[in-house]
Amino acid sequence: MLEQMTGRLDFHANALLLRSQRQQTIASNIANADTPGYVARDFDFAQALKNASGLSGTSGGAAITATHAQHMNLGGVAAGSGARTGDSAKLAYAVQTQPSQDGNSVDLDRERANFVDNSVRYESTLRFINGHVKTMLSAITGQ
Repeated sequence: MLEQMTGRLDFHANALLLRSQRQQTIASNIANADTPGYVARDFDFAQALKNASGLSGTSGGAAITATHAQHMNLGGVAAGSGARTGDSAKLAYAVQTQPSQDGNSVDLDRERANFVDNSVRYESTLRFINGHVKTMLSAITGQ
């Protein structure tokens, strides 16, 4: 019975964490809009949520492992551990829509739109969790 009550909360908690990770990724893209050679990053939220929730069977590819402590942490690879810590969100490079001479692939209009969209969805997930908790509390107290 408890699993049924907390199952939806676990799903939305995963969604909240992934929204936070995506917000950080988008903010990083915006912050590096003027950095020559910077390539914008993003990840497929729907696929990451499926992976985090355990809804997808196989990942379809080989797991990436860090073999040296100084390897960069990209997409949840823990440096030196040889295992994935956050297999849910695999960062990928964003497709460049407006070529620039300095090699920067950040499209500020797209990034700002993604930032606002992700913010609204984060807020709605928070509101849904709050409403679900209030409903559970009122059911427990009998009001």
